[in-house]
Amino acid sequence: MPRNFGIAALLTLLLCTSAHAVDLYSGEVAVADQSAAERQSGVQAALIQVLQKHSGLRELPMHPALDAALNNASRMLVSFHYRSHQRAQPDGSTSSELRLVANFLPTAVNQVVLDMGLPRWRSERRPVTLWVVVDEGQGRRLMPVEYAYAWDALSDVARLRGLPLQWPDLDEEALEQVDLQLLWGGFTDQLPQTESGSAGVVIAAARREGPTWNVRWNFGGGEQTTGWRIRDQDLLFALVDGLNRLADFVAARDAIVPSALGDWSYRLVVSGLGGAADYAQCLAYLEGLSLVEGVNVVSAGRGEVTFSLALNAMPDYLLEEFGRDRVLAATEYGNRFAWARDRAPETPE
Repeated sequence: MPRNFGIAALLTLLLCTSAHAVDLYSGEVAVADQSAAERQSGVQAALIQVLQKHSGLRELPMHPALDAALNNASRMLVSFHYRSHQRAQPDGSTSSELRLVANFLPTAVNQVVLDMGLPRWRSERRPVTLWVVVDEGQGRRLMPVEYAYAWDALSDVARLRGLPLQWPDLDEEALEQVDLQLLWGGFTDQLPQTESGSAGVVIAAARREGPTWNVRWNFGGGEQTTGWRIRDQDLLFALVDGLNRLADFVAARDAIVPSALGDWSYRLVVSGLGGAADYAQCLAYLEGLSLVEGVNVVSAGRGEVTFSLALNAMPDYLLEEFGRDRVLAATEYGNRFAWARDRAPETPE
């Protein structure tokens, strides 16, 4: 039996394979109170966060369009509200943090992105699965419970960056099957990817070396692998810095460059449609892609339909999306695709 059998079996059961919807027009920032002055600065900070989620950039470039947008942030606002965020502390207690949640007008945000020439991180974002192994000098453990405050903080940072993050949800019996030596080695290629293609798997191996934490990150997604190290005296700071680097990498990999944005068209033929239900699912899939602005039916015959798509980016990105989803399988005939009924998303009633 292969040594990674336990992990393979567990991941098959645990991982979600679908793309996650990210609210790209909502920002959430901490504020001191609900005063007008604090709200004004909070709305501006929330708008910056929205632009960061759209582009995937941690630092936005200086640009006159950004200055104008910040000066008019309140006019771009659709709604706002306050919520109390409970932050876990290292001693096991929780502290309350007041946050402003601001929702902005999509057309206004999209225009700022265009005016600034920002890349566009596609809204179909697949989750990254994060495994964290900790060694304090007395043995390696998978996500020790005493660091629950750190896992909560990482989930919060990932959400605010627009990176879908998921954790292995294992009970005691399942934990015993996990090969910690395999994880510690950072062998992401030994962890199976989900069938429809996740954003990847990352292993963070954190070792205490005297007063310093040395955290080694290994990422694997498809044919891409990379890694980095973070050193800090505070484990939480090292983990948050590493997670931000992960978001930087995934966003850059999956973003559309500014020069590829614009008005494009693409005609494709889909075969293997067994009837009205398949046609409805195929149409819903195409219309649901963020790259697609409009869908027209050019012709229909036995088991196949010819579609004409209006796109907001070069067709290369559409073909890349087809390859990730595997709902439409490429054939040897260029723009002809075969309908994969078993991979199709359910059509809403």
